[in-house]
Amino acid sequence: MKMTPVCPFVKASRPDDASSRKPAENSSKHQVEHDGSKAKKESTDSGIISPKCPFGYDSQSFKLGPLSCVICQALLFDSSKCVPCSHVYCKACISRFKDCPLCGADIEKIEADTDLQNTVDRFIEGHARIKRPLVTSEKEEDVAGENKNVIYEDVSMERGAFLVQQAMRAFRAQNVESAKSRLSLCAEDIRGQIERLGNTSELCSQLGAVLGMLGDCCRAMGDASAAVAYFQESVDFLMKLPMDDLEITHTLSVSLNKIGDLKYYDGELEAARSYYFRSLNVRRDAIKHRSNVPSQILDVAVSLAKVADVDRNVGSENEAVDGFEEAIKLLESLSLKPEEAGLEQRRLSVLEFLNSQLAEKQPVSTTT
Repeated sequence: MKMTPVCPFVKASRPDDASSRKPAENSSKHQVEHDGSKAKKESTDSGIISPKCPFGYDSQSFKLGPLSCVICQALLFDSSKCVPCSHVYCKACISRFKDCPLCGADIEKIEADTDLQNTVDRFIEGHARIKRPLVTSEKEEDVAGENKNVIYEDVSMERGAFLVQQAMRAFRAQNVESAKSRLSLCAEDIRGQIERLGNTSELCSQLGAVLGMLGDCCRAMGDASAAVAYFQESVDFLMKLPMDDLEITHTLSVSLNKIGDLKYYDGELEAARSYYFRSLNVRRDAIKHRSNVPSQILDVAVSLAKVADVDRNVGSENEAVDGFEEAIKLLESLSLKPEEAGLEQRRLSVLEFLNSQLAEKQPVSTTT
């Protein structure tokens, strides 16, 4: 099981990317020149202040700092100190080792480092939230009654991308509690924005994706009921959006399929088929408008296979065979470019599965 690899904030520009600003913003910004440790600012009527992390963390670059765990490469969670060497890691990460990964010393015991964890928590709470006023020269400060129109950039996207980045690192290293904690903070931030701004397409899309990731975390922790709740909430938010964005339709269909998977493994085959079929319809509608997108066609074939598999398990063999055959025709007619080697590998893998299912064709029951 994999967490969705696409960050829901990838469309947001970095705060220091001047090229992504609107013309009106660019025309009113301050030019900032760095000279050593001093910043010389040209005076205008307004300025744009870009938030900067003092430790160098941001949502784009790969950074290991003093608050990072070198095992999962995410920010420390449940910080724990090795005795006697005093190196610090996430508790879930270091619990898998008998020797310290950094120095090789035998680990006699592991102690909680509450003070360090409190520092990490305060850092996360303040990251990308601290808004600094425009720094003016002493001469300017002496001018009585002068009002500077300072424009602060929207830092919510940068913070959201940062939290998702940390969560995905932790999840890949199987530190699921850490990933869930960071994603919960991210979801809380987005909910707060929705309360202030309403159900905008961008916010609903972001929250839907983050809720799906939280579902992945609960699923990895064995909490199926919580996973279904998160996936269902993800679906509810994504259904509010227009289905003209490929990423939105993909995320929606994946969440529907994941609910179907959980129902399937719990033996609720009719419920599973219902979710698989809803996912199939979302994907069919997507290729009606973008029939030349190979990944969308592959998604439809996968959904057909899921529905057909359930049909076979409930005794509807004819419907199952029809589904498998339709999926095979789709994949056999799909032509990929040489640079789409990853998709070709996936196409062949799904095609192999479908052919194996047809080879296992069961006799049709004569029962009416």
